[in-house]
Amino acid sequence: MAKSSAYWVAGLLVCALIAIAGLTLAPQDSDAAGAATPEAPATTTAPTTPAAATVAEPSTATLEAIDTDADFSVAAVDVDTGETLTYGDGSFDTASIVKVDILAALLHRAQRDGRTLTGSEQALATAMIERSDNAAATTLFNAVGGKTGLDAFNDVIGLDDTVVGSNGNWGLTQTTAVDQLRLLEVVFGDDSVLTADSQAYEQGLMSHVVEAQSFGVSAAADDPDDAALKVGYLQRSVTGLWDVTSIGEIEAGGHTYLVAVLTDGNASYDGGVALADAVARAAVSGLSAI
Repeated sequence: MAKSSAYWVAGLLVCALIAIAGLTLAPQDSDAAGAATPEAPATTTAPTTPAAATVAEPSTATLEAIDTDADFSVAAVDVDTGETLTYGDGSFDTASIVKVDILAALLHRAQRDGRTLTGSEQALATAMIERSDNAAATTLFNAVGGKTGLDAFNDVIGLDDTVVGSNGNWGLTQTTAVDQLRLLEVVFGDDSVLTADSQAYEQGLMSHVVEAQSFGVSAAADDPDDAALKVGYLQRSVTGLWDVTSIGEIEAGGHTYLVAVLTDGNASYDGGVALADAVARAAVSGLSAI
């Protein structure tokens, strides 16, 4: 009986050990146990910030490289893209480029009066623009009201930094390249106080200037003969130095450009022309590089 009890106790111990082993070795099913299996922590990737878009700017490098003792300023716009370039500042004498302003004022006045230019006015306008005749310019300058009349017109078209020369000295009108670009937009642009017919008339005269009156802006054109422009030049009596200016519209590289070049302090007329040529080319090159 004692021996049997011992066997019975031993059997109980063996069963207990087996049960314990079963509990230890049994695979754990956490879902079955009702415990959530922890997920691996999510990997957070910082949002990639795209590099800021590079906005091309017109290049002024070639303008900066121009070696001259004279002063110059230029403003230009690529009509097809709307991109503009300005370089240099300050006011300059217009010399004869003010004749574009005088004719625009005359045409505007005629529009206001509900008429076209008379035959006499047309003859004077042709001489003033195509051959840069000064006597014709003086007659038409007086016809638009002289300094008072031209200043008033310039207020209308937004030439805020242009002051017409006093005592009939229209060639000593002070202006900026930006103002001259605005004047070109009046003559050539869509948003203008001039009618399409008035614009076409002035553009036509500017397209037929004599060869001696073609430099500066036209130097940047694919075909200089196709440029529509007006130039100016005068020698200052006190210093003996030259003002040389050029404004107009050209075609280059399949684009249309309006360009205004102003220079002063040139040692000679030829030097001023060469500088105006170089500045116009550099400005158009800077815009076309975009």
